[in-house]
Amino acid sequence: MFHIGYQDSDHRPGAPNLELQDVTVAYTAIGNSFRQDVHYALKNISFKAEVGEQIAIIGPNGAGKSTLLKLITGIIKPESGQILMFGKPTSQHNCIAYVPQRSQIDWSFPVTVEDVVMMGRTRQIGFFRRARALDKEVVRASLERVGALELAKKQIGELSGGQQQRVFIARALALETHLLLLDEPLSGLDLPSQEAIFKILDSLRADRVTVLMATHDLDLAAEHFDKIMLVNKRIIAFSAPEDVLSPENLLAAYGGKVASSEPHALAT
Repeated sequence: MFHIGYQDSDHRPGAPNLELQDVTVAYTAIGNSFRQDVHYALKNISFKAEVGEQIAIIGPNGAGKSTLLKLITGIIKPESGQILMFGKPTSQHNCIAYVPQRSQIDWSFPVTVEDVVMMGRTRQIGFFRRARALDKEVVRASLERVGALELAKKQIGELSGGQQQRVFIARALALETHLLLLDEPLSGLDLPSQEAIFKILDSLRADRVTVLMATHDLDLAAEHFDKIMLVNKRIIAFSAPEDVLSPENLLAAYGGKVASSEPHALAT
């Protein structure tokens, strides 16, 4: 089985895999009489994720879950605060992999599965350079590890939702990621496809890969993750599932408006 290479030389010894220090994301909107009002997508976010931890990020729609993941990847810049990876700014690292929501991807783009996974090797290969034998072997091994090797020559748009998600995780493996961020990867997937995703994520523990996954499913978050982060513009709770999923915390996050598919929400 292909295992992810872990390069400690670029990392500060003893530092957490990921640390956010008082991070805020603000934006302005035109209020009454053309007044500019400041609104917060996220405010005063501070937490640490240790090597190998798997963390579920939960909260209502518009709580800032996707914004938080995009902050860590550098797609969005914070108004204030620091984002560190192994004690250094994330801009100094090339080992963060991000799997966006499926609705944000153009599945009609004419590209094969192995081409998608090879995109994960871009930083190792360099732009405008040909893939080496090593890169091709890493792509093959990454697809094999997620059970998608037989799909290598297929167009990405021909695959089912579950297959597409496995291919994008393979792309992250090809990057040799130390930090994997997934935004609602289970959305629209049937139970066998969800179980396949969790089997892959569980295998990453041996590689010391830290996983942060945004999800709406409280039951799955409680069952599969070491910790849960409950957010609604701010971190309401961040701890073991049994400590986070209390009626008080859930009411603070959801205001009593929790979908019936989330039975933990109003448990007493």
